[in-house]
Amino acid sequence: MELIAESYDLMKRGLGMDNAGIRRSFQEWSEGGLGGYLMEITAAIFARRDTLAGQDLIDAVLGVARQNGTGIWTSQSAMELQVPAPTIDQAVAQRDLSALDRERERAGHALPRTTGLRRYDGDRSVFLVSLGQALHAGMVMAFAQGMALLGAASERYGYQLDLGTVARIWRGGCIIRAALLEDIAAAYARDPALANLLLDPDLARTVLSREESLRAVVCAGARTGTPIPGLMSALAYLDSYRSPWLPANLIQAQRDCFGAHTYERVDRPGHFHTEWEQE
Repeated sequence: MELIAESYDLMKRGLGMDNAGIRRSFQEWSEGGLGGYLMEITAAIFARRDTLAGQDLIDAVLGVARQNGTGIWTSQSAMELQVPAPTIDQAVAQRDLSALDRERERAGHALPRTTGLRRYDGDRSVFLVSLGQALHAGMVMAFAQGMALLGAASERYGYQLDLGTVARIWRGGCIIRAALLEDIAAAYARDPALANLLLDPDLARTVLSREESLRAVVCAGARTGTPIPGLMSALAYLDSYRSPWLPANLIQAQRDCFGAHTYERVDRPGHFHTEWEQE
């Protein structure tokens, strides 16, 4: 839901689109590769009129999203199992931020936006194509994180989950029902022990073919001051997951320096400690 909401924000704030135009974009995406329950109801929401105020209903809904527990439980489980799920975590954090509506209003006055921020001034139709591709890539990343979490939980707790069957069940009827689940089920049919969906050749091609669009959309979000942490975290997850080297060596050294937690070395096995205060 967060990735869809961020796409709406980019269209409204970044492009200055009206509700009718936003509805058409979601409708087009719903009829294409992004088809699914959430996309379908999103298009329908933008078509609904409010009988109380005589305006589009979406404009009468308060911009505050509450927590019912599912997202929190997912993030908690991911942290307990040490499975990175940053896009899911960001969705939870954004709901929490939305609840700070009065505080955000004060912050808007205390922290005025810089004059360098501006609406997207390029070709709108080209950007909307990129946005749809970025949303598709972000959804693959979110599913990759969620399925990796289920796989880790199955191994830890002996659930013996068949992740391909899980994907097919969701495809049959669930709020996350989406055409993408067919590709996910096919990935697990090819390799039932798949550690991460991004390692599947077909899904990898899906992401890589949309990578530049995701980068362009993330840059547009930064330039226009539109908060899209879900899409940003999806891109960061992709870049981190495929990086053979991450700067965690510095983190290991810092932890050993301040807390004697030891560190591992690249040239020999074991755990080591340095007396950092000694020359």
